[in-house]
Amino acid sequence: MEISLGKTIQIYLPDGNPRSLKVAEITSRTVQAILVPRSRLDFAYQRNELENVGIYFLIGNPDDEIKPLLYVGEAEDVSIRLKQQNKAKDFWNTAIAIISKTKYFTKTHIKFLEWYCHEEAKKAGRYKMENASIPSKPYTLEPIQADLLDNFESIRILTSTLGFPIFDPIIKPKKKDVLICKGMGIQAEGEYTEDGFVVFANSTAKIKETKTIGSWISKLRSKLIEEGILAEEKDVYRFTQNHIFSSPSGAAGTILGRSANGWELWKYSNGKTLSEVIRSDNAQD
Repeated sequence: MEISLGKTIQIYLPDGNPRSLKVAEITSRTVQAILVPRSRLDFAYQRNELENVGIYFLIGNPDDEIKPLLYVGEAEDVSIRLKQQNKAKDFWNTAIAIISKTKYFTKTHIKFLEWYCHEEAKKAGRYKMENASIPSKPYTLEPIQADLLDNFESIRILTSTLGFPIFDPIIKPKKKDVLICKGMGIQAEGEYTEDGFVVFANSTAKIKETKTIGSWISKLRSKLIEEGILAEEKDVYRFTQNHIFSSPSGAAGTILGRSANGWELWKYSNGKTLSEVIRSDNAQD
């Protein structure tokens, strides 16, 4: 029997504002994550934590992008590097810096973590990577790699706790928990999650759009095609990867090529709709 171990995470608010700077740590670990809204950079520069060797993530969600954007970097002084990136890059509105409370990290450590974090974020597929040059893997002794992979687990937990599941893969649930949306000649599988509605890779969607599709669904489909997430295959579009929609209706509309109520059209294997299971006062698992 697999035992799931709990974690105690401390989040400190330096100015008492829950929407401002956050300093997070697993109480039994040495890795610390500092979340910095771009609008609070001046305040963040006053913090000693950022005057440290570390890695950092720049995160943004422009309106014209299908996925949020992510840049992974490293610095011998994170504070100085964030000042540089504030001038150099426009897309981001949040930074998360990762440092060691014991000042354990060296240049080799952060180069390895930069490479590994970039690889794992790319695998998870939740963000569009913004690194112009791909970080390379440095030579690192095996015992050090083992320690750094342990550090990475703390990084994964802390970033997700702070609201950015950068490294959490989208895992297809058991068959009974999968939702189905069908149309003439197409079928899609999905799941309603805490992040939105996930449509799984290999699901199919209609090519032809109805006149009543609505501009936002039509634009969304065009962007998914442009990004290669929807690829034409014979007489259907096929999802080339898992994709998170903001709503069940956005997902259903994209698949059916028309305006659609996803709460009624997504159904479980027992025939119940998503609405019956999630929104009904008498809903049961």
